[in-house]
Amino acid sequence: MSRTRPVLLLVFVLVCQIALAQQTSSPSPQPPQSSPQAATLLQNSLAALTAGQSITDVTLSGTARRIAGSDDESGTVSLKVLSSGATRLDFNFPSGPRSEFRSFNSDGATGAWSGPDGIFHSIANHNLVNDWGWFPLFSLATASAQNSSITLVGSETRNGQSVTHLAAAQQFPSMSADTLALLQHLSQIEIFLDAATLLPASIAYNIHPDNNALLDIPVEIRYSDYRTVNGTQIPFHIQKFINNTLALDLQFQSAALNTGLTAAQVGAQ
Repeated sequence: MSRTRPVLLLVFVLVCQIALAQQTSSPSPQPPQSSPQAATLLQNSLAALTAGQSITDVTLSGTARRIAGSDDESGTVSLKVLSSGATRLDFNFPSGPRSEFRSFNSDGATGAWSGPDGIFHSIANHNLVNDWGWFPLFSLATASAQNSSITLVGSETRNGQSVTHLAAAQQFPSMSADTLALLQHLSQIEIFLDAATLLPASIAYNIHPDNNALLDIPVEIRYSDYRTVNGTQIPFHIQKFINNTLALDLQFQSAALNTGLTAAQVGAQ
């Protein structure tokens, strides 16, 4: 099993600058300022999730259904997530095992996926900038960090549910204006909080083809079946939609918190 190699941020920035130069020469917007109301809603949602407890890692195990074109199969899944945002999914399906991970080192984010042959393939760096949304607590914590801006979009109905819509994006103050605009776009996530409980109902973002960081493909992660585990609200049902089509349907049976997971356990193995 091969290991993915980290992509230097400088190389990624140069690629972004070239892509932007090919796309447009119009001025880039100024970085958005965080909304105090949005920041308060985000903190209230975090409090509803944790009741003030500190969570460093989570491991969820259960069943998984995978739909990809004519492929429709069911198996098992293990999801491991660190508070840093490092994430690993391991599946076992009739067609064979599948895995994907996102981790961090001194050069930034790195990630890869593997199919039944067990060979890992690097994930394009522009698909590692944003949060993958697999565990909403850590996604919201990332959105509330000092290097992020959070804005209130408003109240709406989504998937038949009354929600409060927030938008979050990372900030890159040392970048040029054009590169800043692209990186903010790549890192942006849409957060939808249940209007009554403030628990996350879904998180949406875009992924992109490996060879085109400018082409958006919508992804939505939906959460339901929240249960209390050691005082923390955990969604035991998580669905991933790609381009508005269900791609993964995960139903967890067990959850373990603060077990001392390491970055090595979540990264390439």
